[in-house]
Amino acid sequence: MTKGAIGAGALAGEGLRAFFERDAITVARDLLGCHLTVDGAGGRITETEAYFPDDEASHSFHGPTRRNGAMFGRPGNVYIYRIYGMYWCLNFVCHPGSAVLIRALEPETGIAAMMERRGTDMLTALCSGPGKLCQALGVDIEINDRLLDRPPYALTPSAPVPVVSGKRIGITRNAEAPWRFGIQGSRYLSKPFR
Repeated sequence: MTKGAIGAGALAGEGLRAFFERDAITVARDLLGCHLTVDGAGGRITETEAYFPDDEASHSFHGPTRRNGAMFGRPGNVYIYRIYGMYWCLNFVCHPGSAVLIRALEPETGIAAMMERRGTDMLTALCSGPGKLCQALGVDIEINDRLLDRPPYALTPSAPVPVVSGKRIGITRNAEAPWRFGIQGSRYLSKPFR
């Protein structure tokens, strides 16, 4: 399946549903290179991770709860959660209970605002991890559980990019699954691929 109508603008409506209503691994790979903005700040997605309902590392493994309810929303829904009591993480729902964590992006627009939020002017460090990315983009629980074609979000498809894969980061269960994906050769990653 193609990544979407390249050059046709941001994904919306049926196009958004069709893009996300697929296997989380396929979506995680196809999100690489896509342009994501949150209230005008953002850039090219460079790193993702896939999660499934039968995956012990997934928040959906034990079924819907108040915390993870957005993860059981429609394809293209946003699921935001907090880790370590201090960092937000941004995920996009595929099939209900499946989602893709957005781990890193290459800043392209709204860079001054991102630098101010992050307190650094080093481009490669602005969005080089899920917590940093959310801080840079101003993502928090207030913009959870809404579709990606609703403000403040916009997601624009990309032409295919060269992809590398490896083990997911920061988990202890099902840690060997090679469901972390990145743009080959990108300097804008949370951690190099080995």
